[in-house]
Amino acid sequence: MKPDSNANTGTFRRIAGRAITAACAIVLTVGLAGCGNSTAGTVTLDFFQFKSEAADWFTAKAREFEKTHSNIKVNVNNSSDATTDLRTRLVKNREPDVITINGDINYGMLAEAGVFHDFTDDEIVDELNPGMVNIAKSLVQTTDKSKKRLYGIPYAGNASGYIINADVWKQAGEDPDNPPQTWSEFIALLKRLKAKGVTPVEASTADPWTLQAPLASLNSTLVPESEYAYLKDGSKTFSDLWTPVSGKLIEIYQNYTQKNPAVTYQQATQDIASGKAAILPLGTYAIPQIRLINKDANLRFAQMPATDNVKEQQLTAGDDVMLTIGAHTKHYTEAREFVDFLMSEENVQDYSKQQSAFTPYKDTYVGDEALNGVLDFYKAGKLADFCDHYVPASINLAGFLQTLVQSGNTKRFLNSMQSEYDKIEARNFR
Repeated sequence: MKPDSNANTGTFRRIAGRAITAACAIVLTVGLAGCGNSTAGTVTLDFFQFKSEAADWFTAKAREFEKTHSNIKVNVNNSSDATTDLRTRLVKNREPDVITINGDINYGMLAEAGVFHDFTDDEIVDELNPGMVNIAKSLVQTTDKSKKRLYGIPYAGNASGYIINADVWKQAGEDPDNPPQTWSEFIALLKRLKAKGVTPVEASTADPWTLQAPLASLNSTLVPESEYAYLKDGSKTFSDLWTPVSGKLIEIYQNYTQKNPAVTYQQATQDIASGKAAILPLGTYAIPQIRLINKDANLRFAQMPATDNVKEQQLTAGDDVMLTIGAHTKHYTEAREFVDFLMSEENVQDYSKQQSAFTPYKDTYVGDEALNGVLDFYKAGKLADFCDHYVPASINLAGFLQTLVQSGNTKRFLNSMQSEYDKIEARNFR
């Protein structure tokens, strides 16, 4: 696809508006003006880029774009602390022209503020993966369904489930290409592996954030995203929503991990790469790290089933990267050209290969063959967002989860979550 084609411009017009709009939303009371500047006929775009793992890739693409667009320069700002840096820029009236942003609760809060470009009725939506579109809409932090609109376009998707060391499975007589499809089958697999002297699950509780992965993997099936609106309005509690997942996490981490589960994420990826365990309960983001350790690692990726009903299983997935144009940019046309370039089929597929990601189109492409095991979920749109995207970042969710799996005390975990959530909601009362 040629980046300058009229077809591309029409098709991808919506994609650009999302990320920059997200940035604008942070500062609603400040009159924002685009930072892009132009001298002697040349426009300089300010491109704010949050994804540290992809910093070199986006910078290289910006330079490639400039070679075919002599009137446009792209100033790439790769941030190591994107949320803080973006807030600082906005309060100083330095709104970027183009932005990448993660599809999480911060994006949802910005979208709710109403400063993102609204792509809901744009023709590009017909070409996008409906599951990824629904995730983006659901993230908008409002209980008003009419405002759950598409304020940005997904650029790349990820997923949470578990990574399989296929060689370990085969040595234990298990089929890595046909993983369990129900919770009972999953637990039965773990029992068989343990009985054969194989460590079923590689835990990494020394880095408690890793516990949020299995929490999200199971909750995608157990708790519909719509339920979090009831949490927000006070009609339901964490006890109502998260009691089932709490018990399942305790069962996994107290019965089927290695003798010392308190290892780091880095150590856990090394252990799965060297075949010391059968399963690593993390997301697709860990696959590149494992391949850095062992480029020949024989990996698969699977959905973590949460119930005994095969048909109701959902894949936990996220809009890992969203791309948008600032709502107040003075250079929309030039920003649009850059976005069209990034959104070409060639570029999204190349990014997918670099980051082991899913492309955002209906004809989903994966950058690592290990992801083929969950591709059917993407194609069917059977996707649900990460449940922690609905939890304020100021809540120490990881710490509470660490205490949960160590103590087995579900009531304490749920009460702690509710107490912290209520404090935040009280401060946010409007």
